[in-house]
Amino acid sequence: MTFASPVRRLLPVSDLLLFVVAMVWGSSYGVVKNALGFYPVLALIALRFGITFVLLSVNLRHLRRVDLKTLMGVLTCGLLLLAIFLAETFGVMLTRAANAAFLISLCVVMTPLVEWAMLRRKPGATEWLAVAVSLGGAWLLAGDGAFSFNPGDALILVAAVLRALSVCVTKRVMRASPLPALTVTAVQAGVVASGSALLAFFFVPSQWQPLPSFAGHGAFWGSVMYLVIACTLFAFFAQNYAIGRSSPTRVSLLMGSEPAFGALFASVWLGEHVSATGWIGGGLIVLASLMATVPWRGWFAARSGLANRST
Repeated sequence: MTFASPVRRLLPVSDLLLFVVAMVWGSSYGVVKNALGFYPVLALIALRFGITFVLLSVNLRHLRRVDLKTLMGVLTCGLLLLAIFLAETFGVMLTRAANAAFLISLCVVMTPLVEWAMLRRKPGATEWLAVAVSLGGAWLLAGDGAFSFNPGDALILVAAVLRALSVCVTKRVMRASPLPALTVTAVQAGVVASGSALLAFFFVPSQWQPLPSFAGHGAFWGSVMYLVIACTLFAFFAQNYAIGRSSPTRVSLLMGSEPAFGALFASVWLGEHVSATGWIGGGLIVLASLMATVPWRGWFAARSGLANRST
């Protein structure tokens, strides 16, 4: 028996996938920033999720065997995701990145409350402790507690509430229906793509611009493909898969490490400065994820058992 075997039992695949998703989404900020240099916000969202929808459309066949209640639940998941993207994107345009990083991390605090109210599951003491550690880390990462509220902050706060609500609603839908995670992801992508396209068409027609050509715009199309394949196809499938197999609070804590990975990516790839306090805050966020995810008693028991068998 190898050490990897108990590790795989103690760390479910869904948890490992969410860590990877947090890393991928942490890198997405710089990629989106690069793509927005070529194409407007709403049009980019419609393009990103439109391509995703086309690639996943074959999975829509599973909708034929669901009832109207389930279908409405899946569509609600898509509308929540659309609202999250709109609130986050326009919120970031109107506030400091530090404010946004702290406020979006508040979804980690709100998720246990929403889960308690919606799903009647009371989070455990370890989860509450992890939430507190994550909140403290986000506060440090946001810039030594410097904070001033503005309209952009209000939008980011709305996005944080919607994230918490979205995880719990998706959990309820996945628990009550036999739909594969890819089918739910396909519906979400279709709703976000069509919703952002309709908003641009009716309210901001200047957002519709000709697509950059493939020749001479490799950086843009490379960014789009990364956003589609890694940040949307893989990330939303992994998130929906994990939600169906874990609690919303656990999922939220794992996803809450996203700002820490975003700071690391910005420092290494974009050359942005992160203070020592920021690194401590990012470390606390990752620690909070580990606190909520790894069953430490089982971990040490597994290691102790292996040590005894090796002697």
